[in-house]
Amino acid sequence: MGTRLAAVDLGSNSFRLEIGRIEHGAFQRTEYLKETVRQGGGLDEDRNLTTAAMQNGWDCLARFGERLAGFQPREVRAVATQTLREARNRDVFLQRANAILGFPISVISGREEARLIYQGVAQMLPRSDERRIVIDIGGRSTELILGQGPTPVVMESFRVGSIAWSNRYFPDGQFTKKSFAIAEIAAKAVMDEALDAYHPSLWDAAYGSAGTVSAIADVLVACGWPAGSLTQDGLDWLMDKLISAQSVDRLKLPGMREDRKAIIGGGVSIVRALFSLLGIATLHQAAGGLRHGLICDLLGSGSNDDDLRTKTVERLASKFGVDATHGERVGKVATQLFDQLMASTGNATTAQGTRHLRKLNWAAQLHEIGSHISHSDYHKHGAYILDNADAMGFSLSEMHRLSLLVLGHRGKLRKVEPALEEGDLVPQLIALRLAVILSHARRDPDLTGLTLTRTDATGRSMQLRCRAGWAEAFPQSAYLLREEVQAWQKTAWSLEVVGC
Repeated sequence: MGTRLAAVDLGSNSFRLEIGRIEHGAFQRTEYLKETVRQGGGLDEDRNLTTAAMQNGWDCLARFGERLAGFQPREVRAVATQTLREARNRDVFLQRANAILGFPISVISGREEARLIYQGVAQMLPRSDERRIVIDIGGRSTELILGQGPTPVVMESFRVGSIAWSNRYFPDGQFTKKSFAIAEIAAKAVMDEALDAYHPSLWDAAYGSAGTVSAIADVLVACGWPAGSLTQDGLDWLMDKLISAQSVDRLKLPGMREDRKAIIGGGVSIVRALFSLLGIATLHQAAGGLRHGLICDLLGSGSNDDDLRTKTVERLASKFGVDATHGERVGKVATQLFDQLMASTGNATTAQGTRHLRKLNWAAQLHEIGSHISHSDYHKHGAYILDNADAMGFSLSEMHRLSLLVLGHRGKLRKVEPALEEGDLVPQLIALRLAVILSHARRDPDLTGLTLTRTDATGRSMQLRCRAGWAEAFPQSAYLLREEVQAWQKTAWSLEVVGC
């Protein structure tokens, strides 16, 4: 029996579960479940998911969770996309959703979604060095990816989707020539900036992934059009049929699923806008998509996750002019202190401890990322940058963790006080703060004889012990450490400095 793998895609229109086995080095699907949840239509005016939308999602995930019983954490990856990127109350939904599914759900950025989509599409196509543009039109976002062979080069996500456009421009399910014209103009206005980056001279073939393209293709094929691709003639014919029907209620076309009728108007208008904007003659239907990209990551046949994240951190550091040497210095000191702290509780070799160590090192490398904006408040600007950056390889929650570490690495701890209740953040934060203090002269500090340990059963008391004579040799560092002790006295945690 081969190794089992499963990918869960919480899209704005549908939730999908792909299950399969690895046999002879290749993934073979054994089961595919899809439910039309249409969560993207459940955002209210304040961008909060309604109770009904959340319940529909939880009910679907309960059925998926039952099917995933017995799977190991390393065998499953679950991600959510644009709707949960937008939802202000996504944490409320996710807290229960994680428990119901039985596996953590990561909300990924638009560019990370684009990377995974391209990876999944490329995996399902014949090996080739052709230059490709891949288009994925979802319920609330559209991803455009330019790549060559298996490698994505340019990735972007736009807030244009079949649910959002149908609700906005076909609100009563009425199809008119004017509504299609307005919807297309609006889509072009949002995606107009794509023209230069995705110019027709930069790609040889265009591929369409996911539900919107498939739904349009299903209707066209059922009505006698060639299978496997969309053309301008086919789109014109379909739009004319929708206008002739006048409304969703009167729409009767072979191949048109009931769950797609309400959002077909938005989908067709977006595809037509892209054909016009990018000069597409033929859009080939792609078999792969987001969930196949997730499987690639699980298989390890895509980009190595840690390598990808490391490159992302390096890219961000370079873009914002971070002092890479100092970031590496602080990271080295912070990880050494963190190792000592974990060793004092017997957690040094756990997988979770290793993950926390990596993230601590990344936060150290980026702790001065906001200096390009302002020196005095660079930690606040750095936290904002990380909370809003599209970072390939990272989920939004992981980027938020990095932003908290950067925000809290200096100054008063009140600004991160709510997060201090997450016990696993504190060891990372104290190691980073101490590393910044010890490296304040921007040269490698003398750490000989310095040890950081936890000193009580609750783990809330920590002690930094210095060798004899260290405080006399480094008086400024000793002064800063005493200031740090006072900062922690105002929290539920405590730091003691001995001999410093």
